[in-house]
Amino acid sequence: MRFAYHFEPTVGWMNDPNGLCYFKGQYHAFFQHNPYAPKWDTMHWGHATSKDLIHWTETDIALYPDREYEDKGGCFSGSAMEKDGKLHLFYTGVSHRLGQAQAMAYSEDGLHFVKYEGNPVIPRAPFIAEGGVTKDFRDPKVIAAFGRYYMVCGTCRDGVGQVLLYISEDLIEWQYLDVAYASDRFGGTLECPDLFPLGDRWVLMFSAMKPTVAATVFVVGDFDGKRFIPERETYSEFGRDFYAPQTLLAPDGRRMMIGWYYHWGKPLPEGNEVAGALSIPRELSLVDGGVINTPVREAARFLTDSCEYVRVRGTVLTVTGLDGQTVYEKDFFGVNGIEKIDKVEILFDRKAVEIFLNGGAASVSQWLI
Repeated sequence: MRFAYHFEPTVGWMNDPNGLCYFKGQYHAFFQHNPYAPKWDTMHWGHATSKDLIHWTETDIALYPDREYEDKGGCFSGSAMEKDGKLHLFYTGVSHRLGQAQAMAYSEDGLHFVKYEGNPVIPRAPFIAEGGVTKDFRDPKVIAAFGRYYMVCGTCRDGVGQVLLYISEDLIEWQYLDVAYASDRFGGTLECPDLFPLGDRWVLMFSAMKPTVAATVFVVGDFDGKRFIPERETYSEFGRDFYAPQTLLAPDGRRMMIGWYYHWGKPLPEGNEVAGALSIPRELSLVDGGVINTPVREAARFLTDSCEYVRVRGTVLTVTGLDGQTVYEKDFFGVNGIEKIDKVEILFDRKAVEIFLNGGAASVSQWLI
């Protein structure tokens, strides 16, 4: 049973969305991919393109793990940046010699990529001695701001998860600036960090390996090109099947987010040749100082206000699976100001749901099998 309008690869395993961008007239979504089996293994970068954010066409694999700095785990997560008409991909190469290091590849057409001959562009974390192996140092997200380029990476040091901040003038030479954010409350490495402006504030987003409230954390604050100053943690996505989101900027200025529509340890139904999918793109906005997420308008035709697998009683949301058993239940009273659930919007797609409460104050992504 394949999705009707959520992207999933033809075969194999996929997890984190990577390199989300708009380049040469279409949207690009790269993703962590094992093309050989529906389970996690040595990572490649799969690739899909779209004109409308709903219908995706899977293209050739963008990155194969074929270099010595990728000879252990392959090509881990990262991001994309356009410069001088070329699309640059930044990713974590995982090797026996270096551990986790940041590398770059580039393309003229957005389809065929050449790895930079000087890779890795950042061979180790700033606290690892020369020649040392970096265990947790991954998921580079590159942005352009203040006339320069910035990169955030996730790491963990002495049990404290950190987001590291780098700066560059040319996307090749990178200088370490500071720890942008740190916390010991999320179970280790702060994965898949993203830094972006939203409204009149900046948001640092990351994924929590052991979530205390929800797996996706939004830290609203300020960024002056030297330091990120956190002010408030907010959460809007509470489902089990949403992790490692990344944002991109649409040509019309919308800040959009796409997440991995699955979760670690999810049992694979017998006979399935595919594991993992992408969420519907969501538009992000700030309301009363918090981040809310709603389906992009391109998905409006799929929204419904009722579904046989979704029930709301008071402020309690219950989701049942295709077999009739409860797969998710939560009382949303007090969550992001919710005192009453007066609006429910549902995206039901054959084997999973994405549910949006009170105009995006809270959302839940849940598979039904």
